[in-house]
Parts: sequence; C-alpha cells; structure tokens
Amino acid sequence: MKTDNVPPAVLDVLVALSLLTRLPMPHLPQETFINSARAAWAYPVAGCLTALVAGGAGHALHLLGLPPSLCAGVVLALLMVITGAMHEDGLADTADGFWGGYTRERRLQIMKDSQIGAFGTLALIVIAGLRWICYAALLPVGLVPLITVAVVSRAMMPVVMHILPNARPNGLSQSTGRPGLAAVATNLALGLAAALLCAGLAGVLVIIAALVVAGCVMLLANRKIGGQTGDVLGATQQLAEVVSLTALVAVLA
Repeated sequence: MKTDNVPPAVLDVLVALSLLTRLPMPHLPQETFINSARAAWAYPVAGCLTALVAGGAGHALHLLGLPPSLCAGVVLALLMVITGAMHEDGLADTADGFWGGYTRERRLQIMKDSQIGAFGTLALIVIAGLRWICYAALLPVGLVPLITVAVVSRAMMPVVMHILPNARPNGLSQSTGRPGLAAVATNLALGLAAALLCAGLAGVLVIIAALVVAGCVMLLANRKIGGQTGDVLGATQQLAEVVSLTALVAVLA
C-alpha cells in the first residue's frame, strides 16, 4: 500500500489496528511503524472496531433468541481471536512474573518465558470468567456497554506507556516507543467522549474505575520490575476492562 497520499490520522489508525488486532489490514511499509507510539492516540479506535465485530455478533445471536450466557461466550471467543489473545497473554505473563519471581531480573525472565505457570493460569481463569459473566449481564442491555469498555480499557495503555519507562531494552513495548503527551491526551479524550456518549453519567464511573486500575498497575509494575512491558500493557487492558464491566453491570444491568 502506497502511503504518500494517505492522511497521517488514517495511517495512525491502521498502525493501531495492526498492532492490537488480527483484522485484515492493507500491507503497510515497514517505515510506517518506525514511530508507532504516535499511533497510540488511536488505540480506542481499535477497541471500538473490535467491540463492534465481536459484540455485534453476540448481540445478533441474542436477538435471535439464544441465551445471554452462550452469546457472551461467543463474544469472549471472538475478542480473543480478533486480538490474537495478546492482552490475555500479557495478563498471564504478568501474573506469573510478578508473583513467581523474587528479583526484578527473575520476574522479567519469567515474563519472557513462553510457558504458563499457576499464577498465569489462575489469572486467565478468573478474569475470563468475570468477563463472561459481565458480558452475559450486559448483552440484554445492548451493544453500547461493550463498546464503552473496549474503548476505555484500551485508552489506559498509552497512559501507562507514557508515565512508566520501559523495563527492558527490547520487546514489543520498547519497539513501539513512548507516546507523547499530545497522543496520550487525544487518546484519553476519545475514551472519555466514547464513555459519555455511550453510557452517559455511567461512563464517568467507567473512566474513574479504569484510571484507578491503571494507577494500581503502574504502582505495582514500578515496584516489581521498575517499569512497563508489553505484558504489563496487556494486563492493564484486561484488568481495566473487567473493572469497567463490573461498574456498568452495577449501574445498568
């Protein structure tokens, strides 16, 4: 794909989708990804499209009369397929590393290991189970809550990327870079706008809950490994999503 006449904002969206999803994308030149951090403002856009595909399929099945629990399972499965389960993988690696190692170096080593341990397995079971339950509770309300949490949870990742340094000299987060203040501010503005438009005042609760989670993850990551990695970003998204979902269930369901 030639990018000479493509607006920078469109390129940023395509880069964000390429990084965060497995959706079919036009082939982009390698130089497009040199400054991937600039595209961090578009992470909420990637979240919105992801939710539209997965949530739309689940909502359509619900309208056809299938039970919400079954539809929620379809949503969860599609989200994992669309994203390549990269956020779930980050959650598992973070849980294994943070609680499986006693030194910074050992924790980073565990997080890089492709094998999953007890902490990672338990984290995946608990968080996936909570998401499934929340999806089942919110699907009768409509597609809007799922879009809200998908957008807001992904808006938390650039915040962590901007505030915390990279914990290791290589890896996905290091290669992506640290987004500037303008990209983070635009990213948060999109998350807030989506939350307010989709959920009204309940959207404010979602934003606050997600920011609290992101803050807790940053404090823990800084203490455990002295910064952030791609795995920490994935864990941030997963935890922000489940807390946001819980907040919406409490208000809307």
